[in-house]
Amino acid sequence: MRSHLLNDTTADRYRRSVTEGVERVAAKLATTTRPFTGVTVDDLTPRIEGIDLDKPLHDTTAVLDELEEVYLQDAIYFHHPRYLAHLNCPVVIPAVLGEAVLSAVNSSLDTWDQSAGGTLIERKLIDWTNERIGFGPSADGVFTSGGSQSNLQALLLAREEAKSDHLADLRIFASEMSHFSVRKSAKLLGLGPDAVVSIPVDHDKRMQTLALARELERCKENGLVPMAVVATAGTTDFGSIDPLPEVAELCWQFGTWMHVDAAYGCGLLASLKNRGRIDGIERADSVTVDYHKSFFQPVSSSALLVRDVATLRHATYHAEYLNPRRMVEERIPNQVDKSLQTTRRFDALKLWMTLRVMGADGIGELFDEVCDLAAQGWELLAADPRFDVVVEPSLSTLVFRVIPSGVTDPAEIDRANLYARKALFASGDAVVAGTKVGGRHYLKFTLLNPETTVDDIAAVLDLIAGHAEQYLGDSLDRAC
Repeated sequence: MRSHLLNDTTADRYRRSVTEGVERVAAKLATTTRPFTGVTVDDLTPRIEGIDLDKPLHDTTAVLDELEEVYLQDAIYFHHPRYLAHLNCPVVIPAVLGEAVLSAVNSSLDTWDQSAGGTLIERKLIDWTNERIGFGPSADGVFTSGGSQSNLQALLLAREEAKSDHLADLRIFASEMSHFSVRKSAKLLGLGPDAVVSIPVDHDKRMQTLALARELERCKENGLVPMAVVATAGTTDFGSIDPLPEVAELCWQFGTWMHVDAAYGCGLLASLKNRGRIDGIERADSVTVDYHKSFFQPVSSSALLVRDVATLRHATYHAEYLNPRRMVEERIPNQVDKSLQTTRRFDALKLWMTLRVMGADGIGELFDEVCDLAAQGWELLAADPRFDVVVEPSLSTLVFRVIPSGVTDPAEIDRANLYARKALFASGDAVVAGTKVGGRHYLKFTLLNPETTVDDIAAVLDLIAGHAEQYLGDSLDRAC
């Protein structure tokens, strides 16, 4: 079994195995004609349940053949231009190369003695991102597993900075469109069920700052503590961007921590022409970024950035076997001092490789393309009487629903849209997401693939309308 360990004696075997795997994936990417096969849970489950994990195949080719059957042939491929559903981006080749390197070397980014160069590369990328945000020389941060973890750590810092002995008195203010991880984080941090105050949004799905001001004032009047305001730069459902300068001003007036969840909108940090959409982000106390959403990185690649490095002390614990206090005095940089995680992948390498090959402008150009595509898609939807589109996009998301001709019952329209999405997924021709607006069912395009075209959007809209009409026709037949 030692022949399977990666070391100096197995380098040739490693090269052959990885090359064979890469060839399989490359062939699949080159021949995939739709984002999904439409396989069902009932179809796929028996294939996987029938595999006896206690009986290995002992042959890489045989295992790859099996993997083709249980995974590769039915995977949902985000690189396909008609995958339009969730916040999943196609990935750039330099980042995939970085993934291969970091997996093989297997550095752990918790301490210097496990990842010397990796530690410095991650710190350099944190500094680079902070400069893009507009933070000053006291800023810092750390890579995380994703936006939910980044938001959790940001709110942990905010809780500690609030300096309250009564957790039940703490309040977090976030728009009704904010990510669910805000409420989840509040629960994990031991805050009360009323801790998160939902702020209504305007017609463009942006936080209403007048309502925020009223709630902050009410909080103070009731003797409660405004722990944090979470502004979103790119909501999950609409890609809407809260008015960051106005939110920052209110946070300053009330002495409240300002966190910006830019997990989606962080691509604007590299944008060549749309960076102004997130002006005001530099006034935040903390910022979440997900490079694996809008920097075209493989999952996972996220970070939490803070304006003041001193606030990261709230996540610092020292263990004699790992990062004893004397290391601070010796100026040995241990990333675990800043992180909620201990063992941690060198995910920063993927972004490093991307920047060194493509440059920030290359990333920004790709993100600008999908924002432009969304604007074109909006014009298409707004001019099409078959559809109702909700808001003009701030980033690259379109929320809409098909309105079949002659149908006025909102419940029936809901059912037609639900059916259309399900039928489209089952066909494998395209994948779209869904959400609710005002209690009604809507569909959603999240456009993160620069290879998607307006023609692709138009074709998928025709498919959706066709499925909806088919549902109504079948429904009418059943009624007769």
